[in-house]
Amino acid sequence: MSVWSAVLLAACICAALKAFGYLIPAHLLEAPRPARISDLLAVALLAALLAVQTLGAGQAVVVDARLPAVLVAGGLLALRQSFLIVVIAAAAVAAGLRLLGWAA
Repeated sequence: MSVWSAVLLAACICAALKAFGYLIPAHLLEAPRPARISDLLAVALLAALLAVQTLGAGQAVVVDARLPAVLVAGGLLALRQSFLIVVIAAAAVAAGLRLLGWAA
């Protein structure tokens, strides 16, 4: 199977799943349990994406300047700082650590 065949197959599967979602009655999805599962699933997927992007480098786990930058960003978000301040502070922490030589 070529790469383009795999991409087209994946696109068809995604379109079929989306179409299948429209066929499910709304009252089944609005029940408390499926609503709670979908909320938790979104949080879990975002947490996994954050972990992979922060600690991943190919097939290895790497702790470099990204981890303290994400921790600073998380702390500032917990303190309800504006998003612009969070981004600038995290970038400054990562840049400072890389300037000191602590980067992958």
